[in-house]
Amino acid sequence: MFRRSLYKSAAQLRAMVDPGLITAASLDEVRRIIRPGVTTLELDAAANAVIAARGARSNFQLVRGYRHTTCISVNDQVVHGIPGERVVQAGDIVSIDSGAETKDGWNGDSAITIVVPDDARPEVVARREELSRVTEGSMWAGIAALASAKRLGEVGAAVQGHIEANPLSWTGRPAGILRDYVGHGIGRRMHEPPSIFNYRTPDPGVEVRPGLAVCIEPMTTAGSDEVLVEDDDWTISTVDRTDGSHWEHSVAVHDGGIWVLTAPDGGASALAAFGVTPQPLD
Repeated sequence: MFRRSLYKSAAQLRAMVDPGLITAASLDEVRRIIRPGVTTLELDAAANAVIAARGARSNFQLVRGYRHTTCISVNDQVVHGIPGERVVQAGDIVSIDSGAETKDGWNGDSAITIVVPDDARPEVVARREELSRVTEGSMWAGIAALASAKRLGEVGAAVQGHIEANPLSWTGRPAGILRDYVGHGIGRRMHEPPSIFNYRTPDPGVEVRPGLAVCIEPMTTAGSDEVLVEDDDWTISTVDRTDGSHWEHSVAVHDGGIWVLTAPDGGASALAAFGVTPQPLD
């Protein structure tokens, strides 16, 4: 049986830059317009308009049974929330996952978490911003680890290590890490092998070498890591109804180092804190 290699050529990695940047632009537009009163469906439409204007299409819409451009998860929803008539409220923590596929068939995938300002509930906003900050930091810790890793399992260890080193201030415990939902390879399809765990495992994982393109995406909760699938058969929510956060970037490993495909600067500004300098794809 034919099996596509986990590792891509330099030319194939370069072809993934454009869908990565289009994905990033779609999330930038959501970040620009999100406010109390907007519906999650309006946010989805804005992301779709950016992707279409750039000559690409939503790869989420290529998933069987799914017709939206994004997944938008609010408060106790962690991932896979379906855009609809839900109105964003002040103080909400909102995770937006988006992806684009270009006409030549290459994919980008990325997610951000936004906490909507709420002057009436500063303590709620502060807690939610902390959860998002720790989650984002763990993503960057994983990406930084990828720059020097021999095996992919080192990435998950770095993600978990960052979360454990930064317990949530109001609980004194690390954020919960979803166990059944993990990162993945990316290329001709949005989801490809290998799986990337956000925690330590006995399996060292595949070899990290030039040609690897992966999505590193920690998904965390403010409490227990137990989650359930809502009645819509998509939305993943916390059992204890604590908040969730989701951050994700598509990253390429190449001869010169790593490059974050879904960050306009390749991840340079965030990776500087880890002593890592990403190198553009030549």
